[in-house]
Amino acid sequence: MRASLTAFVLAAGLLVGCSGGGRPPTDAAAVHVHDAWVKAADGGMTAAFAHLNNGADREVRITSATTPAAARVELHEVVRDGGMPTMQPKQGGIALPAGADVELVPGGDHLMLMDLTAPLTPGSDVEITATFDDGSTLPITAQVREFPGADEHYGGGHHG
Repeated sequence: MRASLTAFVLAAGLLVGCSGGGRPPTDAAAVHVHDAWVKAADGGMTAAFAHLNNGADREVRITSATTPAAARVELHEVVRDGGMPTMQPKQGGIALPAGADVELVPGGDHLMLMDLTAPLTPGSDVEITATFDDGSTLPITAQVREFPGADEHYGGGHHG
């Protein structure tokens, strides 16, 4: 019995030692999401926002996302075009530098949910799956909230 217990403790220690404090096995495993939310909308399109923390010692990059709430999701950024904020697809994805906090915010980088499949009402949740450069995925639950702001114009043929 004592030999079995000793073997178990040693094996558990090896597993913890191999998984704890080392390099996350995937890009998605390195990212922690806080305060994810989506702007309420009756139809058409809306946007998702969140606080992201990359706990890895390397940059990771979100390259795409999906949700059952929309026909497609695009990664967007807002740039100044002649002083007016203009929304456009973010080329190359959303980079999360090593050890950094990154905010997906109105007027900045965000996920654009296009062709909503149903109205998004305040207080409900939206499930989003972010895909990273290494192919790993991260499920995100975002609360639907009222938000009157975000008066950006759409570049690249998008109309809101």
